Amino acid sequence: MADKKIGKVSHYYNHLGVAIIEVTAPFAVGDTLKFVRHGDGEELFQQAISSIQEEHKQIENAKKGQSVGVKVDKIVHENVEVFKV
Repeated sequence: MADKKIGKVSHYYNHLGVAIIEVTAPFAVGDTLKFVRHGDGEELFQQAISSIQEEHKQIENAKKGQSVGVKVDKIVHENVEVFKV
């Protein structure tokens, strides 16, 4: 199965290690996401998602149109594309 684009990073909070993702396709806690640099398509890293928050509230599923925060292990920058593996 091909990777499916689920959104892009709109902001990164360095002190929290949290990426804000503008969601274009659903994903859930437990899914593995791949972070890819916009433009050249270089894969930055993959990570299983253990936490999704919207407006500081824990949620299990992110839906299209939402802006959600996910805890990430590495620094990401704005416009990094996010794929569900």
